[in-house]
Amino acid sequence: MPNLTEAKIRPASFSFAWAKGVEDQVPAAKPAFAIAEDVISRLTLCSNVSSTEKEKNTPTYTFPAPQPKLESQWREMEWTEEQKASLMKTVSSYRPSCHEGTQARVLLLGPVGSGKSSFISSVQSVFNGRVTNRAMVGTSSISFTKKLQSFNIHGQKGEDPTGLVLCDIVGLGGGEMTGLTLHDILSVIKGHAPEGHKFSPDQPVRSETVGYVKKPGLKDKIHCVAFVVDASKILTYPKGLSTTFRLLRKHISDLDIHQVALLTQIDQICPETAKDVTRVYKSRIIRDMMNKAGDLLGMSTSYIVPVKNYSSELDLNVNNDVLLLRAVDHILQYADLYFQDNAPQHTGPKINLGV
Repeated sequence: MPNLTEAKIRPASFSFAWAKGVEDQVPAAKPAFAIAEDVISRLTLCSNVSSTEKEKNTPTYTFPAPQPKLESQWREMEWTEEQKASLMKTVSSYRPSCHEGTQARVLLLGPVGSGKSSFISSVQSVFNGRVTNRAMVGTSSISFTKKLQSFNIHGQKGEDPTGLVLCDIVGLGGGEMTGLTLHDILSVIKGHAPEGHKFSPDQPVRSETVGYVKKPGLKDKIHCVAFVVDASKILTYPKGLSTTFRLLRKHISDLDIHQVALLTQIDQICPETAKDVTRVYKSRIIRDMMNKAGDLLGMSTSYIVPVKNYSSELDLNVNNDVLLLRAVDHILQYADLYFQDNAPQHTGPKINLGV
């Protein structure tokens, strides 16, 4: 059976297939993980449709017929300056509950163009007090991010950095081979992949990789994974993407890493929310799309939060800031569970015997 480190994500179906020649680079005697043959066969689906044909046949999202909004919010939210200030203080003052950890490292995973880099820039913009592009953003079809990049979220001017680090890597799929493999994703999560590592399909992360972290500490590992999906593409994502997400979630769960999800581009599917983001939790459209996102990812909607990233705006909006900060707070709650679960067990206080 082929080594799963050879699995790579095909752009047409976002599923894992085999890379030629990798067996010569990664010893078969030490497989990263094993999957039943019948599962692997289902993951080697490839599309023979040309990129031109795909562009012609790819449906575009259209707004559904107007629906009456819900009378009350299906999640409680306060849309005030005071709430924004409170959330900023909560995020700024966060420190891992485990003394061995100084920052929570969160890995953003999602298809090309889902809004991973935009989320990083949007969160930093809130603390900067103005819209800035901290992480470089590409187009919806080509991933601008090519390497592992960790972004320390800085507090307001004059404050210490927050205890949050958002990690960005190349998106799943896209118009060309991204080089991202299941093996490499797990290497990042385990802390083996060096900062700045450029992903390549024929050069998986291994002990010979320059900068490879042989014995990663708590500060090198990922403490939470946040999947990012575009609400305007949920209905048009390739069928194989759900299989890919579930495969990723299975192996990430095996590492005892908690996972959440961000639903981006909510203003693109709901005209009312596009006008006023405070209507997000009164929108039937967004509530239904949250359920569809849960089906796609194979997770309960309680783990999923909607966000609106800053894109064309030049100025901040307090309500949008509140939504972004609530998403960050949601992520940190699950990241901190990792530290609680992995806190060193002390058998008791040391006793001075006076000798």
